Amino acid sequence: MHTDSILLSDLSDDGILRLTLNDVKRRNALSEAMLAALAKAFADAGSNPSARVIILAANGPAFCAGHDLKEMTAGRSDPDGGKAYFAKVMALCSGVMQGIVNCPKPVIAEVAGVATAAGCQLVASCDLAIAAETAQFSTPGVHIGLFCSTPMVALSRNVSNKHAMEMLLTGDMTPADRAAEIGLINRVVSESALKNTTTELARKIASKSSMTLATGKRAFYAQRELPLAEAYDQASQVMVDNMLARDAEEGINAFIEKRAPQWQDA
Repeated sequence: MHTDSILLSDLSDDGILRLTLNDVKRRNALSEAMLAALAKAFADAGSNPSARVIILAANGPAFCAGHDLKEMTAGRSDPDGGKAYFAKVMALCSGVMQGIVNCPKPVIAEVAGVATAAGCQLVASCDLAIAAETAQFSTPGVHIGLFCSTPMVALSRNVSNKHAMEMLLTGDMTPADRAAEIGLINRVVSESALKNTTTELARKIASKSSMTLATGKRAFYAQRELPLAEAYDQASQVMVDNMLARDAEEGINAFIEKRAPQWQDA
């Protein structure tokens, strides 16, 4: 683990990969460099059998302040006024968010401090999120004439339309307890208990068959975009295929025989 990196990576013996945003001076902004580092980290983790669950955390007072606006503004000096550069950065960011969803490993956001704009999008893109009491969330683009349209995609897939629109239209900070109420995060704990709580949750999930987790995560995100009948058709086929898998046979037999299952992740 290189402590001078803007993204730290630490894989424990029990299969928990901790990725830590570490660009504290820039409030862990999603600069080009950070987006590239995150894209590679999630791609590598997805193909690493030793990584079973991913925790996304951050150093410093901000979890993530969103896009690096100074870096984005510099793009305006290009001959096209920044159009191509802005499109490039948006594509990079969207790729990271989809990479989290498409990663076969469960991803848990561990949030202390503020998560704003694309930083809020980052939290919403994770499968689970645990936050400290001091955490706050917002999509503040309206304050600077820039509607948070890409954060809206992830946000609106986590909370109801009314709650999403309130955040998007006002740009107000949402405290952690309210974020839990509306479904943006799973739970709120004290700052001192945050790391242990997230790690305990990660260990619980890591103890399951990674084949089963990958199957379930993929099926969850696929079915929610489908009409009801198609969703049931797809989920039924997933269940059939899952029942034929080695770990399902082992898990069911272990349950019947009242013993701990021995996963082969297959």
